Amino acid sequence: MTYDAAPADDSAGGTRRARSETDRRRGIRRLIALPLAVIGTVAVTIGIAQPAEAAHQPAKRMPKAKATSDAAQRQAPRSVAASSNTVPAEVTVGDGDTVSSIAERYGVPTADILALNGLSWSSLIFPGQRLALPGGTATPAPAPVAAELPRHAVVAGDTMSGIAAAYGVALDQMLSANGLSRQSLIFPGQSIVLPPGGGGTAATAAPASPPAAPPPPAEPIAASGDVYTVVDGDTLWDIAARHGLDVSELTSINGLDASAVIRAGQVLRVARPVAVVAVASVNVALTDEMRANARIIVDVGRTLGVPEQGIVVALAAAAQESGLKNPEYGDLDSLGLFQQRPSQGWGTVEEVLDPVRAATAFYGGAADPNAGRTRGLLDIPGWESLTVTQAAQAVQLSAHPEHYAKWETSARAWLSELG
Repeated sequence: MTYDAAPADDSAGGTRRARSETDRRRGIRRLIALPLAVIGTVAVTIGIAQPAEAAHQPAKRMPKAKATSDAAQRQAPRSVAASSNTVPAEVTVGDGDTVSSIAERYGVPTADILALNGLSWSSLIFPGQRLALPGGTATPAPAPVAAELPRHAVVAGDTMSGIAAAYGVALDQMLSANGLSRQSLIFPGQSIVLPPGGGGTAATAAPASPPAAPPPPAEPIAASGDVYTVVDGDTLWDIAARHGLDVSELTSINGLDASAVIRAGQVLRVARPVAVVAVASVNVALTDEMRANARIIVDVGRTLGVPEQGIVVALAAAAQESGLKNPEYGDLDSLGLFQQRPSQGWGTVEEVLDPVRAATAFYGGAADPNAGRTRGLLDIPGWESLTVTQAAQAVQLSAHPEHYAKWETSARAWLSELG
């Protein structure tokens, strides 16, 4: 019995081993159909592989970056370059430049450039203008840069058209530079940007208010005022406006180009040659219509207590503006004896066509019918010491003030005739 038991045991063991081997192979075939991650887990569980073998995965190779084309490199953001030392402290505006294109060029936000230079989204920039750039090397304070674009401080009676005419700038250009429309109101103390235009083009910089009053020359060259010594912050625009010149006149007198750079200590001539401003006097006899209007101007002046010099100024101004007539037309909405404009506060159409009221408004002062909306002759401090041209221009703000002078002789003759 003992002899027969051994084969039986061997047979049973062989059968178990065969079955185990069959199950093992069947399990492997099933694993082949499973995902790799699952196979690894199962393999460890059933003992086909050791944990280290199942966990190991060949390192994935990152795809090689495509070569960047020249065009792509040109379009790549410049912020990285801008953050290094490549952003200049300021940039000079070229033809066709905009604030946004400059911002893109140097990889800085457009809003930052606007804020740094005191600009608004509606502000204009001009070739030759210098803009400070944020984050640039040794970025200068904006005030010195901005001081080169002049501004006009509004006073009582100022109008946008009057300011534009006084500086020889197109009205629409001035409105656009200041973000205003023809319906916008301006107020005393407001700062108005004076963009290039009119009689000449000046080199300009980012707009911001310059000092309220530039310091006087350290050493005046001549007491006559024929010359001026440039100080820090001065521009051709500032100097020309301060001395009643167009920029083109100032540059012509000094043999400069409109884009010339001026420097502190430089001496400029600021007096017009006589030939530039000489206007032949006219001697005109009064027609009945002219006489009637001249009489109104004289009578209103006498009633208000205006000195004879003021009446001469009024007669010369009316002669130049309307020929001492009362037309129902004129430049833009200018009308009447003094070509006053309803849109600029001088009164309604009917009011500016009333010669008595128009003359009263021209004289201004305590009897001014416009109640401070406009500025008359008597509202101008020191008008008595001004020439006829200067006094008339202070009220009328004409684009061609030199022509008032030619009527002075006739105006004095008319006043003598009318008494």
